[in-house]
Amino acid sequence: MCTVVILYRPGHAWPLILATNRDEMADRPWKPPARHWPDRPEVVAGLDLLAGGSWLGLNDSGVVAGVLNRPRSLGPRPHFRSRGELPLEALVHAEAAAAAEALSHIEPASYRPFNMVVADARDAFWLRNRGDGTGVEAMEIEAGLSMITAHDLNDPASPRIAKYLPLFRAAAPPDPGTGDWSTWSPLMAARDHEAPDGPGGAMLVSGDGGFGTVTSSFMALGQGDEEGRVWLFAAGPPGEADYEPVSLG
Repeated sequence: MCTVVILYRPGHAWPLILATNRDEMADRPWKPPARHWPDRPEVVAGLDLLAGGSWLGLNDSGVVAGVLNRPRSLGPRPHFRSRGELPLEALVHAEAAAAAEALSHIEPASYRPFNMVVADARDAFWLRNRGDGTGVEAMEIEAGLSMITAHDLNDPASPRIAKYLPLFRAAAPPDPGTGDWSTWSPLMAARDHEAPDGPGGAMLVSGDGGFGTVTSSFMALGQGDEEGRVWLFAAGPPGEADYEPVSLG
């Protein structure tokens, strides 16, 4: 189960702030965010070397897209397309609204169940393919702080959301302009596996059976040009690996 924390503030100097933890099999190879695709020169994203797609990316127009698994759908399966294609397809578009609209019309049976976040400095959406024949649903994210995991947006059925959504909402927002992420950093690195709501309530997963938190990101979109875009990437579990700036030039 991956996690995305979204602070969406229309009209603010920093309308969109995200924090993500990627939970994956430790032996699944990847490369850190960069311009990996010659046929998509406008896209900066992490590269999944197994299937060639990505879990999280940003394009030069300021659209962010990330994909998460739904419950009990970890890993590839024969006869299904890779969900890592989906962020790349979203990042073809210059606006989040257009990307969400386009993805809502894909063939859902071609993919295993997924959640997605697609956003820019104007709009924010989450998409859901439950794998039950209902299609891909694209829904607006309301202003404020939200979380998504393998469950629905802000769904208390997710122990992680139930535990951490109130904590993130109570924390002071980061300040991307000064590089101050100190209020969110400890929450993203929390290892409280002895929490009353069980291991699913921890933000950081510690590799049971080779599965765990493998990377983390902080991202922010401002109202201005490309100088108002921030991506800090930790090439390992937060709290162990440092967040380093991703080159967006």
